[in-house]
This record gives sequence, C-alpha cells and structure tokens, in this order.
Amino acid sequence: MKINILKRAREVLDIESLAIKGLKPRIDKNFERAVSLILKTKGRAIVSGMGKTGIIAQKFSATLASTGTPSLFLHTAEAIHGDLGKVTLDDIVIILSNSGSTREMKQLLPLLKKIGSKIISLTGNPESILAKYSDCVLDVSVKKEACPLGLAPTASTTATLAMSDALAVCLLELKGFKEKDFAFFHPGGSLGKRLLLRVDDIMRKGRENPIVKEEEKVSRVLLKITQARAGSATVVDKNGRLKGIFTDGDLRRHLGIDEKLPKRKIKEVMTRNPTVVYPDMLAVEAMRILEVRKIDEVPVVNKKRQPVGLLDIQDLLKAGLA
Repeated sequence: MKINILKRAREVLDIESLAIKGLKPRIDKNFERAVSLILKTKGRAIVSGMGKTGIIAQKFSATLASTGTPSLFLHTAEAIHGDLGKVTLDDIVIILSNSGSTREMKQLLPLLKKIGSKIISLTGNPESILAKYSDCVLDVSVKKEACPLGLAPTASTTATLAMSDALAVCLLELKGFKEKDFAFFHPGGSLGKRLLLRVDDIMRKGRENPIVKEEEKVSRVLLKITQARAGSATVVDKNGRLKGIFTDGDLRRHLGIDEKLPKRKIKEVMTRNPTVVYPDMLAVEAMRILEVRKIDEVPVVNKKRQPVGLLDIQDLLKAGLA
C-alpha cells in the first residue's frame, strides 16, 4: 500500500493539534474545582490508568511529584490485585481513561468510594461509569483519532497529556514552586547542578591545590604544580594572603626569553591581583567568570583573602556545567 508519507504525517499533526485546541472551551469551573481538590489534598495525588493512557498517567504522576505535589502511579488493573492498599482516605485519586467503562474500572470505583478518597477523572466519555463515580470530571474527548482505523490511542492520549500538563502547571504556580525547588527534586540534572552546585563542592583542596610563598623559586613552584597535577599555583605572602597566581600561561610567556627563569622568585613572574572566586559562590557563576575573563584556573579565597582552594575549568566541565 502506497501513501504520501509527508501528507499523512501533516494530517496526523493537524488532527492532534485540533484535539488540544478542542480542550480550551472545557477549561471551566470543573477545571478550577479539580485544581482546588488536588491543592487541598492532605495526602498524595494517586494517578491511575492502564494501557496507553496508563503511560500518560505515569508521566502526569512524575510531573506532579517533581513540581511539588506528592504523587504516585497506580495501575488500574494492579489496583484490584493488591495495590489498592497504597490508597488512603487522605489521598485524591486521579483516573485517566478514554472509555471510563473498563471491567477493571467497574471493580475499582466502588472500592475507592469505600476508602473515601475523592476522585477526579480525565475521560473521553463524560457519561461513563467513571464519570458517575467522580467528584470532578474533565472531558478530554476528541472528535477522531489520528489512527485511520480509529483504534490506536493517538489524539485521545495527546489531549489527555495536554490536560494533565495544564493541571500540573496551575498547581506548581499556586504552590509558589520556584527554580530552586525544582532543582532540589532534580539534583542530578543540569538545572539542579546549576542551581545547587557551589564552588566549594568541586574546587581542588589539599595536595591538589598548590600554594607557594612569593619568595620561592620558579623551579620549586613548577615541581609543586607537577606533583599536584594542577595547571597553576597560588602565591601568598608571609601572612598567607593571596598575592598572585602562576599558571601555564605565565610559564610560556617567560620560557625561552628568560634563561634565569628557574632561579627567579615566583613573585617576579606571577600574575598579580588575579581574579578570584569564593567557596559559597554558585559554580555556574564561577564558570561564567572564567569564560568572560578567558582564564582556565582561578584561586578560591575566603573573606580574609586567604586561598582555600583552586577552581579549574576542567572541574566545572566534569561537573556537567558545560
């Protein structure tokens, strides 16, 4: 069977986009009630579904959990085989089902009512048994599926996904959920690292942070840099306060034009008053400084301007801040 692939693909997108647009008139008092019920819930938002819609339910539950609404996914069929024990009176159950009339649904709903949980439904059939048992019904019906057979859930799951996203976004705004809160739930992600990771978490310390006195010879400083496997050494005065930094760049600028370089005091060839960062500074801010100044290493100092670490661009890249 031959088809015009590009034409058919565009038709699918048209059908699904129309399905989403068709939801807008249904954003009404029922939607407001659904948001209010979830917001006031003392327990968790238990999101249930099965089949393709169950996958959307899992995504909805994950979105809620990561944006400040405690949630877990409950497979509708598994619920009537033991998992119903996860539901308590304080929870609200959000059920996603296109037909709203499956065999499992008919068994589950009376049990949820017995527990006493409030029920919100996202269904394509506002006259279904699910709708009748629900405290709040959100109509996510579509005129037709993108599937030419009308069998595979396509436009219907897209509409359900969009409606669930609308709920989640309203909830996170009403809860005053901020970037720092999102980062707390995503510490391993790039946003979490940008908002939580500080210079102190990744700077080089101890033996990896060569600190030398300004009177030391260049040859001795180079040995310390090599032993530390670093790209620079921080130079301090007799009181331990920062005076400068000696980097690979400083070495290259003097090497070849100064025969006495190894015997010179480091204070004669170091970079004075270098750029610095602080331990409690966000790592992403420190990276921005290195990028703007076009430098690879920077001393980390405390309030007394005493070196406490060394931050290398490679450390920031390894931390996933690139």
